[in-house]
Amino acid sequence: MSDYEIYELRDVVLQSGLTLRQAKLTYKTYGQLNSARNNVIVMPMFYGGQHPDTEAMMSAGRALDPKKYFIIVPNMFGNGLSSSPSNTPPPFDRAAFPHITLYDNVVCQHRLVTEHLGIDRIKLVVGFSMGAQQAFQWGALYSDMVQAIAPLCGSARTSPHNYLFLEGVKAALLADAAFAEGWYETPPVKGLRAFSRVYTGWIFSQDFFREQEYRKLGLASVEDTVRFMEGYFRRRDANDLLAMLWTWQHADISANAVYQGDFAAALRAIKARAIVMPGDTDLYFRVRDNELEVEQMPKAELRPIPSIWGHMAPFGANPPDNEFIDAALKELLQAN
Repeated sequence: MSDYEIYELRDVVLQSGLTLRQAKLTYKTYGQLNSARNNVIVMPMFYGGQHPDTEAMMSAGRALDPKKYFIIVPNMFGNGLSSSPSNTPPPFDRAAFPHITLYDNVVCQHRLVTEHLGIDRIKLVVGFSMGAQQAFQWGALYSDMVQAIAPLCGSARTSPHNYLFLEGVKAALLADAAFAEGWYETPPVKGLRAFSRVYTGWIFSQDFFREQEYRKLGLASVEDTVRFMEGYFRRRDANDLLAMLWTWQHADISANAVYQGDFAAALRAIKARAIVMPGDTDLYFRVRDNELEVEQMPKAELRPIPSIWGHMAPFGANPPDNEFIDAALKELLQAN
């Protein structure tokens, strides 16, 4: 039995103009909705993740406490649980899966929250990495509904350098002849291993390796860390990883009919209080990108995470990082 629920979206017209037939959005909720229906937190998914991967960020006593809040975790399209290349029937299976944007994701998540769950007020949207990008998108599209956002190590628009980093890991995967242009019958293991090895050098910082912080994960060496990341990515389907990667590369909260590419207008439209938390040593979601974004947001504060864990600072494995992030989240939750 699965530990999640499925919202049947039926046919969804995507930004690409294609119709994703019988689209499915899977999600899990934690905690109970209170009688006032005002204790709602939405936590969109990060790259390669599925809802169980967020559970390290929520527990009794922490800011994201299921004993206090009703936490909704929607699975992103392409992550293997919601509609994805690996689980969609023809004609959109495998390499034929259509391009899906963060706008497509968030509009469908809004349908889940409002139409399916009957909720019209969200106390906080918090997300890590691509989840942070979706938090920005929620704030720009549904400013009257969202009271606060907390983007962790993610930007409102993918920068050119971030895009290029993703081209590198993608090329490592595509170089495996077994990938067969996405029509493989068995996983392209060599490509997935190469993808993981390249990714490991980016997801943690130089200081993380110098100080042997990987030992806090129960790992013994740099190579052990590579194998740890390989285990994570090899649990995912290669086409699923590429579908989410395309979504990430094209993330832009203004790339829709509402803002028609006016990025500054989309940022100004985020009326929710925001604490934007990049990682000091994140190698691809850089502090400077968030600094430029926060300057144009009416109620936003930039609060970098003072961590040497690079992009992984919010992932829940390093107690000082958890304490720093929880302090900011509690501040947002108590203010609303």
